Amino acid sequence: MSDFILELYSEEIPAGMQAPAAADLEKQIGAFFASFGVAAENLRSYVAPQRLTVMADGLPSQLPDRKDEKKGPRVDAPEQAIAGFLRANNLDSVDALSVQEHPKGAFYVLHIDEKGLPVAEALAAFLPEMISGFSWPKSMRWGAGTLRWVRPLRAILCCFDGEIVPFEVDGLDSGDTTYGHRFMAPEALQIRHAADYVGALEHKFVLADSMVRQAMVQESASQLAEDAGCTLVDDPALVRETAGLVEWPVPLLGKIDEEFMDVPEEVLISVMRTHQKYFALRQADGGLAPYFITISNMKTDDAGAAIIAGNERVLRARLSDGRFFWDQDRKQSLAQRLPALEKITFQAKLGTVRQKAERLVTLSAALAAPLSADAELSQTAANLCKADLVSGMVYEFPELQGIMGGYYAVNDGIGEVVGAAIREHYKPLGPGDTIPANAEGSVVALADKIDSLTGFWSIDEKPTGSKDPYALRRAALGVIRIVHETQARLALKPVFEQALALHGATDTAALADDLMSFVGDRLKVFLRDRGINHDVVSAIFADGSDDVVALIGRAKKLAAFLATDDGSNLLAAYRRADGICAKAEGLTGQIEPLQLVEDSEKALHQAIEKLEAESFADLPAYETYLNNLATLRAPVDGFFDAVMVNDENADIRQNRLNLLQSLLGKMRTAAAFELIE
Repeated sequence: MSDFILELYSEEIPAGMQAPAAADLEKQIGAFFASFGVAAENLRSYVAPQRLTVMADGLPSQLPDRKDEKKGPRVDAPEQAIAGFLRANNLDSVDALSVQEHPKGAFYVLHIDEKGLPVAEALAAFLPEMISGFSWPKSMRWGAGTLRWVRPLRAILCCFDGEIVPFEVDGLDSGDTTYGHRFMAPEALQIRHAADYVGALEHKFVLADSMVRQAMVQESASQLAEDAGCTLVDDPALVRETAGLVEWPVPLLGKIDEEFMDVPEEVLISVMRTHQKYFALRQADGGLAPYFITISNMKTDDAGAAIIAGNERVLRARLSDGRFFWDQDRKQSLAQRLPALEKITFQAKLGTVRQKAERLVTLSAALAAPLSADAELSQTAANLCKADLVSGMVYEFPELQGIMGGYYAVNDGIGEVVGAAIREHYKPLGPGDTIPANAEGSVVALADKIDSLTGFWSIDEKPTGSKDPYALRRAALGVIRIVHETQARLALKPVFEQALALHGATDTAALADDLMSFVGDRLKVFLRDRGINHDVVSAIFADGSDDVVALIGRAKKLAAFLATDDGSNLLAAYRRADGICAKAEGLTGQIEPLQLVEDSEKALHQAIEKLEAESFADLPAYETYLNNLATLRAPVDGFFDAVMVNDENADIRQNRLNLLQSLLGKMRTAAAFELIE
């Protein structure tokens, strides 16, 4: 069996494009072999800043013969359809096609009978087109060539079974040559077998495997931090990014000038992370340490001293900018910045950010009590929460919005509670993020998300398919999480209607219903991740409730109930009864006790009568009702075992059908069981 290796050596590939490109290359090569019925063993890809590689083992030297049939258009199909089929199969006329009769008419059929090519020959024909057409988010041309690639392509290494696969791409010939580390081992390196690739490059100071580089960055940086008596600030995304910037990671410890350490730590971390790709460190007491770690791409004779000095100099200039904005912004209060929000458009049809803040004040007043928050503090935070958008710091570092507002609020003497609420009102930013820590922050965050949802609903800008440009699905999940995690007993529809009215919507009830349905779909996603099937949520949601806490609690209890023998058997009985009643007419659910003949139907009637419909104002009442439903299992089983529903006597038959209808009614009080799959 033979091995295959392809390396595309180029100038530095942007870190964020590396992993998707490697996956795409592996997918395309796998699809190429699969199209010939060949399954490559150990197909794998590697990516580093200057190289994109795929390799495989266990390949045959010859592709199998191919016999196949392709069904084409009908003989009487439009000419364009026939021409398209011919074009797709590189044919000039229908002479090479046969005609086969089918029940739906006569169809053209292409019979394929191809002798299997040598794999190397097939690769040589396929790879130039694949490389030339490789898709990048952004690409470029260079020199006099026509090839578009993410960065200038410098070499193509391609070998099969130890021999070069010869082809050419835009004047660049394939070969067996690659290059080691740009600075520490720039000489040409010959590789002809996949098994030699990773080890040969490592000897030339290149770690081809991105996962190995990530592990090396994490471990070596953590050890360097520990040696300095600190701990590394956890940042998996930065680990991935720096691993995409270097081929031989070398962590170096630099120092932050003491004069900058009174600037908020978020500013320091943001400057280091966003602009310089530095790791931050913490001291034993949890405070930010006056150090940073940069990941160099080379070892030097001076142990990185010159590199560290250069990075400290650059960081000093960056932090001077941050300190300037920090000092300047504090000269003006958040309240004084509010008029400037009139100049920032939230959305063309939804007004300015200042108008949004005013709506948040109104909504916060309504949301404070259900979330056990101070209404006055919540409204103050809502009024000021967007003011830092016109500060110098946030203009320069947009990722600090909200965070800086919190600092400025405390500086203005408004208080820590309002400051914390402003700082966290964008939370949760994603599934891994927490909700605001204090109640007032949760109020403003909830108001902010509801305002966005109802605003875009009011102008009919809803998510469609995979498109969600305003992140409304994330906003809806944020609403669910805040309400659920604070256990706020809140009817959402009235709040939606109030928020829609603030946007000037007229048909607020219908829009609120539609928005609640959207939230219900997000609730299914939320609970699915917690092991509860979507159909259970649908069954609970069908009663029209808009209390998220109650909906989630009931869904969990119902799922647990259905997992028991009593629950699953009762569900089966419900389906049987529902099927019988669906075919009947004129059912009222009114039962005539004197027409109950059999003991088993009398027992079922008595069991049903004992069940009292509840409003389920709280979860214990709902759980009690489910437990009471479980007691119906025995009389229901007894009824179906002993009673013929379709009795010859019409009155008895109708009474039995009404008995089943009554059973369904009692069960539907708990959930729409017919929606459970």
